[in-house]
Amino acid sequence: MSEKTFSLDELCALCDLSKRTIRYYMQLGLAIRPLGEARGSYYTTEHLERLLRVKKLTDAGVSLERIREVLDGEESPVPPRRRRPGSVEVRSHLFIAPGLELQITPEEATISPEQIRALSLEIMATAERILTVNKTSH
Repeated sequence: MSEKTFSLDELCALCDLSKRTIRYYMQLGLAIRPLGEARGSYYTTEHLERLLRVKKLTDAGVSLERIREVLDGEESPVPPRRRRPGSVEVRSHLFIAPGLELQITPEEATISPEQIRALSLEIMATAERILTVNKTSH
């Protein structure tokens, strides 16, 4: 399973942040540096999720220093926002089989990208076992 990657321009569009802002957040340690080098550098969903979290907190008026503390594991000072009609959220979708899809909202799930990958692999393995049993029993 290959992970989705993004260019800096794509990342900027997805998080509605400028290149300058993203680079500034990297200097402060709030954003993760890109993978690869120079023109071959790229970003993953982990980069996107972290930047969206930083943006959510800055939009709520949380200081950059406090955001650093939250990213280091302290409790978030901002309660999760209730969804409203017309609100936009970033979700990850895992295609398992025709008619089966797992949808994850990273901010609500509050689990790491590594935990999401492990969960996805377990779900896919379980689905494969179940679907294989169903095919052989018919």
